[in-house]
Amino acid sequence: MSERPSYQKRFDLAGRNAVITGAVGILGRRFCNGLAEFGANVAVVDLDKAVADDLAADLTKTHGVRCIGVACDITEPESVQKMTDTVVREFGEIHILHNNAGGSKPTADRTKYFQAFERYELEEWRRVMAVNIDGVFLVDQAIGRQMVAQGKGGSIIHTASIYGVVAPDQRIYEGSEYMGRAMSSPAVYSAAKAAVVGLTKYLATYWADKGIRVNCITPGGVESGQNETFKKKYGARVPLGRMAYGEEMVNAVVWLASDASSYVTGQNILIDGGLSAW
Repeated sequence: MSERPSYQKRFDLAGRNAVITGAVGILGRRFCNGLAEFGANVAVVDLDKAVADDLAADLTKTHGVRCIGVACDITEPESVQKMTDTVVREFGEIHILHNNAGGSKPTADRTKYFQAFERYELEEWRRVMAVNIDGVFLVDQAIGRQMVAQGKGGSIIHTASIYGVVAPDQRIYEGSEYMGRAMSSPAVYSAAKAAVVGLTKYLATYWADKGIRVNCITPGGVESGQNETFKKKYGARVPLGRMAYGEEMVNAVVWLASDASSYVTGQNILIDGGLSAW
């Protein structure tokens, strides 16, 4: 490194190729825009190819980088490998992975997801785990293998959740709704996101000698359709006094993807308004 480095240029992602899973979701769209704005070519990965294509086209038009939409079910090994092969065929190499997909596989009966712990069905538990940790494993495995083969290092970023670090305060859910439906935060989600943090630390040490950095961001609660009752109760639990805005998650991902964080690995960056400090 030169004696007078350009700190601004260390955030530049021009010429780098990024894969983002869960790319068309509430936060995923913002992450795609953030990485593209800083110059990265972006593979927009999600279940719905048409929606991923639309977002990729918008990113290309807005930021002048090359973006592609790729369909993938991250819970299926064959689909994950096909996605990886497609990105390599289109871009040549993969330098950045934001393993961001979460939630659960679509189902007509969302009430099972919110069942009380004492009645939670094993089938539902496995369905949620399939996306939130099995899918993270499969994507890390396929793209990590590609990064190792390239021999140039890389940056892998996971998305966990504040409820993988601290337990939800069950009191704030009384009278709370999401998109007009009663809400809660089930134990399976906390267990899965805690596993993501653990996998982050494991892979950071496992691939350190390959120059592959592995880090995690942990968002606090983000405004995305909750009713005023929930927002008020949640905000009262946060030192900064409110829920997060989606855009407040993005710059941490840009930093972790870039050379600005070249000596950072194995870390879980909490973006929670101070909730975990109490």
